[in-house]
Amino acid sequence: MRKPSIGFRLTLWYLAVFALGELVFGLGMWVFLRANIYDMVDDDLENQTDDLKSFLAAHQPDTIGKLQDAFAEIYASEHAGDCLVIYSQGGETIYRSKFLQAHASALLPRDQVSIPLSATRWLDHRPFRFVFEKLDIDGRSYVVEMGIPADDAFETLHQFRSYLLMFAPLLLLVAGGVGYWMSRRALSPVDALVSTAREIRGSNLGSRVKKLDTGDELQRLSDTLNEMLDRIESAFQRVTQFTADASHELRTPVALIRTEAEVALRRSRGEAEYQEAIRHILIEAERTTTLIEQLLALARADAGRESLNVQAVDLRPTLQGVVDAWQQLASIRTLHFSANIGDQESFVMADEALLRRVIAILLDNAFKYTPAPGKVTLSLENGGEMAIVAVQDSGVGIAPEDQSKIFERFYRVDKARSRAQGGTGLGLSIAQWIATQHGGSITVESRPGEGSTFRLQLPKIASPERKLVPSEPYSNSRPVP
Repeated sequence: MRKPSIGFRLTLWYLAVFALGELVFGLGMWVFLRANIYDMVDDDLENQTDDLKSFLAAHQPDTIGKLQDAFAEIYASEHAGDCLVIYSQGGETIYRSKFLQAHASALLPRDQVSIPLSATRWLDHRPFRFVFEKLDIDGRSYVVEMGIPADDAFETLHQFRSYLLMFAPLLLLVAGGVGYWMSRRALSPVDALVSTAREIRGSNLGSRVKKLDTGDELQRLSDTLNEMLDRIESAFQRVTQFTADASHELRTPVALIRTEAEVALRRSRGEAEYQEAIRHILIEAERTTTLIEQLLALARADAGRESLNVQAVDLRPTLQGVVDAWQQLASIRTLHFSANIGDQESFVMADEALLRRVIAILLDNAFKYTPAPGKVTLSLENGGEMAIVAVQDSGVGIAPEDQSKIFERFYRVDKARSRAQGGTGLGLSIAQWIATQHGGSITVESRPGEGSTFRLQLPKIASPERKLVPSEPYSNSRPVP
């Protein structure tokens, strides 16, 4: 079952609240009006009661019979006596009008009357307002029941109720229409946002929802959606570019392997020729394996599945171990490789394996692009709150326009030379991601023909013996560059 729209539900809520308000207002006005009309009628009764008191005070005969005669003479001919009953202290009836002789008149037993009581009674299909009161006059007590017609009062109440019942549904209907119009008007920008969002596909991710200038939640919603689309478009472009570049990079070694194998199998060859062909195939297979491993590392990083084993690491022994491992390669390539690590401790919070990897990437680039007999230097610098690992070479250098792009995936300054040297264009991207994961960064300074200097900056911490905890926890949640 399809759920009603927000506009329809808002209209129903608006109608429910408005109907409740009408009900409370109508009942309140009804009670208030009735109380005021009854007060007006009761005021007339009170005036007539005062007249009765004055009459009783002026006529105090010795016997009940004389008082009965006085009432019969005066009140029998007056309208005020139409609804009047008077009882003496002993319970004798002093006066009862002809009208009340045909109707029960006692509201309470006469001996229980202590305070004035007011009530509405219907006699012969007409409303009457009665008061039942005990009067003490000159030491004598009388119980009086007096009433007057209340036709006008009840007619007013009846008309008021009729108007309420007539206009309340009309107002509710008008309120429903206005509420629906207001909800549709308020939510119309949402329909525009939905319509635009439905038209956005992978082929037109550059489209954006209409920017609203309402200054309310809908404007924040449109701005947020556009910001989200910016991120999605950027991520989509990165994935598309990454897929295209990865396909291109994998196609080249696979084609070389296939070509080498086809050439080797085209005719019979000697053992040396087969060994040479297999060696070429092995070299390309190793390059392909390296590329695939790097692609998998970046894919795990993008998915947030690359875990870090972070702990306090002293850079001195870590760098010394890297230097020892790379000395032999430097000798083979006829390069002068030196280190300037110093003897001052420098602790960082890092995954030591990844730390060795990023340094190895920087050294590998320096060795590849430094012709023999060149010079490569690894040094540990003090940058205040940052520990700086610098890799300096005397190689070919990097042009200024390329320095901002070298950390992009698959970007190579000299593609032909990089292919010959086994480069994939992913090393510096991985190195930058590792640095970012550790709260640091990598910068480069270079001039063509004069060499390059890469600096890895990492936040320093106090030595573990001081038991100081880093102010910010490390995680692998930062995005891969």
